[in-house]
Amino acid sequence: MKVTPDITAHLSKDKILSQIMHLDIEIDENNTWYSDKNIFTSLIRAIIYQQLSAKVASVIHQRLINLFENELTTQKIIETEDEMYKGIGISRQKILYLKNLAQFAENNNLDFDYIDTLSDQEIIKYLTQIKGIGVWTVQMLLMFDFKRLDIFPVLDIAIQNAIIDLYELEEKKGKIMLNSIEKIATNWQPYRTIACLYLWAIKDGKENK
Repeated sequence: MKVTPDITAHLSKDKILSQIMHLDIEIDENNTWYSDKNIFTSLIRAIIYQQLSAKVASVIHQRLINLFENELTTQKIIETEDEMYKGIGISRQKILYLKNLAQFAENNNLDFDYIDTLSDQEIIKYLTQIKGIGVWTVQMLLMFDFKRLDIFPVLDIAIQNAIIDLYELEEKKGKIMLNSIEKIATNWQPYRTIACLYLWAIKDGKENK
């Protein structure tokens, strides 16, 4: 997936959004997102990162990789004693989530190519069956693993705050606020994923050099 001139031209029609489209967004040197297409390991990483700073989560995630000698298999996740997980800083709740994920993967198809045949909503419904995997987490996978162009994680706090500030929304909480945000985002369809990357770039302060 590339950020083409057509996408840029479409999003630039929103004169407010266009004001931040000079910011760097998360694309590699080939102008595409990176993914190893391994949904199981992506969801493991997502669970580890929940409610932790990126710095702390990165350390714990690497400890988990080292514990399993770079082989994060369903069998290893299920059979490893809880004390081993606790020893590398994983909470009791996340241990449960990891084992739920591994059990789901044992009994269901997590093959990337299969899941990629499903619609956005079908993927959300399928993967949120796993305890510990919510809508936001699946939306991140849709954006960064499946490279779906039109994902809008309305419950993402950074996205909410960026839109509230940019569009000077008076209502800053509740259903009215969410409805206003979603209405603004309809202008970006079918490229809401790209718009979100610019909105996240505000928080990260990624100015072009």
